[in-house]
Amino acid sequence: MDLYRAQKVYVAFSKLVATLNVSLQVVLLYFIWDIQLGLAGQVVAFILAFVLTDFLNGLVHMIMDHKESYDSFYGPLVANFHLHHQTPKYTRHSLPLVYFNESGAKIWLVPFLMLTLFFVMNYSFNPFLIHTLVYIGILSSVAEVSHYLCHTSDSKVAHFLARIGILLSREHHAPHHEKDNMNYAFLNGMSDPLINLIARTFFAGYKNTTDQHFVKYAGEVGANQR
Repeated sequence: MDLYRAQKVYVAFSKLVATLNVSLQVVLLYFIWDIQLGLAGQVVAFILAFVLTDFLNGLVHMIMDHKESYDSFYGPLVANFHLHHQTPKYTRHSLPLVYFNESGAKIWLVPFLMLTLFFVMNYSFNPFLIHTLVYIGILSSVAEVSHYLCHTSDSKVAHFLARIGILLSREHHAPHHEKDNMNYAFLNGMSDPLINLIARTFFAGYKNTTDQHFVKYAGEVGANQR
């Protein structure tokens, strides 16, 4: 955990990932502008992408919460990801900055967007599929903003959008932190029943696994400071 803060390469890598993700999202929006789908097709593609984004990002969240490869070269990135359980409240920033910064944690999104760009450049691919993939790529960053608002914002608009199920509500997400191995989705949480089933089947829960690494780490830091 100290390595992430001490070695600037990890912070720089996160900024690079954020830059690549946001740049690819902008490029993809530009290219699909001329790919005709029609209003009805756009709406259906967006709704499908919304559901799939909630599920996909929740699945990645679940896997990352249980990843214990701290000794690998990417270990500091994993450790930094796990710190959210200990300090769930974000530092307040403007939403565009949150969108950019949190996109830097989504390493998997870079190859996803690059593959989508390949599909976009090959116009023989189905327009509905292309639009759905582009929307997933963008909504995956929007999910990070939804998670930020859930934890940090006192905005009445954000709370209203959470109440009607468009964004993630605090009531829905709270069990992820208060209990264990549940409610990993963070766009709006609609896919959590399925993800919770997968979590119970394949994972033991992070409170007795990766969270214990932080407990040990915090104890060692405290002892060294005495």
